[in-house]
Amino acid sequence: MTHALAVDIGGTKIAAALVDPRGVVSHRWTHPTPRTDDPEEVFRTVTRLAARVVATAGDIARNAPLGVGSAGPLDPRAGTVSPVNIPAWRAFALVDRLAESLGRPVVLAGDGHCFALGEHFAGAGAGSRALLGVVVSTGVGGGLVLDGAPRFGPSGNSGHVGHMIVDPEGEPCVCGSRGCVETYASGPGMVRWARGQGWRAGEPKADAVVLAADAREGHTVATAAFDRAARALAGALLSTAAVVDLDLVVVGGGVARSGDVLFVPLRTWFERLAGLDFLRRVRLRPSALGGDAGLVGAAALTRRPVPTAGAAA
Repeated sequence: MTHALAVDIGGTKIAAALVDPRGVVSHRWTHPTPRTDDPEEVFRTVTRLAARVVATAGDIARNAPLGVGSAGPLDPRAGTVSPVNIPAWRAFALVDRLAESLGRPVVLAGDGHCFALGEHFAGAGAGSRALLGVVVSTGVGGGLVLDGAPRFGPSGNSGHVGHMIVDPEGEPCVCGSRGCVETYASGPGMVRWARGQGWRAGEPKADAVVLAADAREGHTVATAAFDRAARALAGALLSTAAVVDLDLVVVGGGVARSGDVLFVPLRTWFERLAGLDFLRRVRLRPSALGGDAGLVGAAALTRRPVPTAGAAA
């Protein structure tokens, strides 16, 4: 196995790095995801970061294949992406554009799949036979690794736990549905609910990081926001476990890095809602790789078969 370039594209930030065959990340560069309607501005950010990795890593990166994890939905066979949280990209031909710009083979999968694959390869999911990896950040995404292999589904979009519906009469979701887990458990969703309860009125820049800090201090609304998120998330995780027969759930992402303010209520709801014996045996762990999990998983894509542009459906 060789080194690989990896790019992780999310709604908050874009990261690029070189990853060695053991999953060790180096030459990492990051940049906030542009808030723009211009698809080319977002694309230029991706290519600049990847080019910096190649420039700083030197010969070892010159011919390295590129693995990309992107927020979804996406079409890995067509090589296009339409991330819910990056509105500038709709059916954007990311694989072809990157291959042309960077002059190397490119493989694409959802960022949740890459997170799960990274944790299974070199993190908290090592040794699991049935792993669900969940990213709780600007959105809520996920991916499955079953019997050592990522499971993408026919369209390449399996694992979208953030769009499991926990309340059909709930508030509208950016996906077009109502009551999705993402409206409860994503950073923006939690902040939106907390503001509706009077939290930090008149402080428009207060975000999920501030909300977590307030929850640690015992602020009533902030604590309730995390409990509400944990209940919705636990329900979605257990529903997935009931269908797939999971043995492990690994949770990461920016909101998950809040630590105990999320994981204490999440474990409480997970234990409270797990009814069947086999669900009570499902383990729940925080990410071991943190922000590197998606990069490690994206690099791993280059070493295993995945749906690609031009492949048969």
